[in-house]
Amino acid sequence: MSRDRRAHIRSRLIHGKAQTSRWDFSHHLVPPVSSTATFRLDTTARGAKGFQQFAAPTSQKGEPDPIYIYDRLDEPTRGMLEDNLAEAEGGETAVTFASGMGAVAAALLVLLRAGDTVVAHQRLYGCTYSLMTNWLVRLGVRTHFIDMTDLDAVERAIRKLDPRVLYFETPVNPTLELIDIAAVRRLRGRRKATIVVDNTFATPFCQRPLSLGADVVVHSLTKSLGGFGTVLGGAVIAPKRLEADLFLARKDFGAVLSGPSAWSVLVYGLPTLGLRIREQERTAGLVAEMLLDHPRVKEVRWPGLDGYRWQELARRQMQDWDGNFAAGTMIYFLLKGRPRESRRACERFIDYMAKSAYSVTLAVSLGQIRTLIEHPASMTHAMIPAAEQRKHGIDPAGIRLSIGLEDPRDIMHDLSEALRKA
Repeated sequence: MSRDRRAHIRSRLIHGKAQTSRWDFSHHLVPPVSSTATFRLDTTARGAKGFQQFAAPTSQKGEPDPIYIYDRLDEPTRGMLEDNLAEAEGGETAVTFASGMGAVAAALLVLLRAGDTVVAHQRLYGCTYSLMTNWLVRLGVRTHFIDMTDLDAVERAIRKLDPRVLYFETPVNPTLELIDIAAVRRLRGRRKATIVVDNTFATPFCQRPLSLGADVVVHSLTKSLGGFGTVLGGAVIAPKRLEADLFLARKDFGAVLSGPSAWSVLVYGLPTLGLRIREQERTAGLVAEMLLDHPRVKEVRWPGLDGYRWQELARRQMQDWDGNFAAGTMIYFLLKGRPRESRRACERFIDYMAKSAYSVTLAVSLGQIRTLIEHPASMTHAMIPAAEQRKHGIDPAGIRLSIGLEDPRDIMHDLSEALRKA
């Protein structure tokens, strides 16, 4: 067993492999960043071999002497990040993309053919819903949305629809219900369906879907894996058999993560993931308890709360690399009142936060060192028609909170003031 394999995963995400064929950086304490779009080739034969590898398609992962030709095909900084992402998720391979949606689209395009069916959870990130309803349908792919927290509904859909892909987020964006990955895998049995899980909310620190029975994991690197809100990126962690097609999709569709963006996640994001998530999770627990006790708050969802509907599943499914319960950093809550009244109260509350709060920022995205608040119905999930939102349980008065690294007392003060005055 190599020296790096004996180390804990937190250490391996800082130090990477002791040696890598991707780049000789034995004298660099921090991996260098690649900033070139094209690479010098020694001979035409070497160039021809490199192009044949990418056009075949095959990838060069694991090659002792990788041939770099052009950034869109492959480059060393991005490759090092992919090695570490696969390690973090316990996957065979990782391929990165220019955004989280680039990763989602590539994974689905690789897996689906005309005439196939996708069964997806009824609540999804708005752009994923748009991809399925506006674009996959043009390719002859049908998507059926069901409540995947209802395992009987999942079993019926698998039996009747014979889907090619089972797709869901867990925890779900924005409502934070959980879907039992292992149970879905048991229901899938020997059928052809590939289980694809968006693990952006949990991150591999809190949950590793592949170990629970998923086949493919997708991420937005822009969120907690990047951690600082400075770069866009996405990743697919998948079986080795899908690697070549994922590389081919990235080459042909062009959704390529740049070397400098990959470097930022490699050097700042992944190495600090455990420290950030643990601290943010501690704060999330304090904030969730404060909101739960507030007279103006109707409901609070955070997997670590007593009374959280899926708590038993959360404790089984959401665990850090040492097996400790890891409830995550996202909170979803509703204000009291009848539907129209609570929607107006929600807007006043968020607008007050945007104007007056110091430690909480009105902005979409999540997983940053700053605490972010947003209104899913009109922002991140606005691509879903209002009637579909209501049908699928996206409350027009729902509020999504992504906890950052501020002092929890400041976050709670800002929230309390807004609840009192808005």
